[in-house]
Amino acid sequence: MVRTEISLFMKNVPGELGKLARLFGNEGINIDALTIQDASSYVQDLFKARGRSLKRIASVASYNSMRKDSVEFALIRLLVDYTDKAVDLLSKNEYIFDIMPVIAVELENKPGTLAEITTKFGEEGININYVYGSVASPDEKCLFVFCPEDIELAASIFKDD
Repeated sequence: MVRTEISLFMKNVPGELGKLARLFGNEGINIDALTIQDASSYVQDLFKARGRSLKRIASVASYNSMRKDSVEFALIRLLVDYTDKAVDLLSKNEYIFDIMPVIAVELENKPGTLAEITTKFGEEGININYVYGSVASPDEKCLFVFCPEDIELAASIFKDD
């Protein structure tokens, strides 16, 4: 199903994730899924993907400064149960964030299930930009979050499920 992912930049220092989690927890917002990566790799990939168009907008000095400064930040992607409430809270607390649609699917926790789903994406010609997932125990379903290039086409795969 289509859900809204929140991507935010946060200082890459001890205690920052705890502050964010406490902020959400105090407001009754549950984090359903979360992934964290060093923002520098994200920034470098962004510039590689967009290449010339970004270089026209930003000077070489600005580009190099952004790459250097990005090491100090983490890129956090998450799904929460109350997205609008979370977005309001992040805005009020001056976090730098963005939202985007993703596909969140509960899968059976058994060998080959992920292969079936990703094969469907491939058969439809849908590229997956990134994916993350988790499971609580061997007996429970897994939650996987996919960021496909074509969200509408990807969502149509799961309409029959």
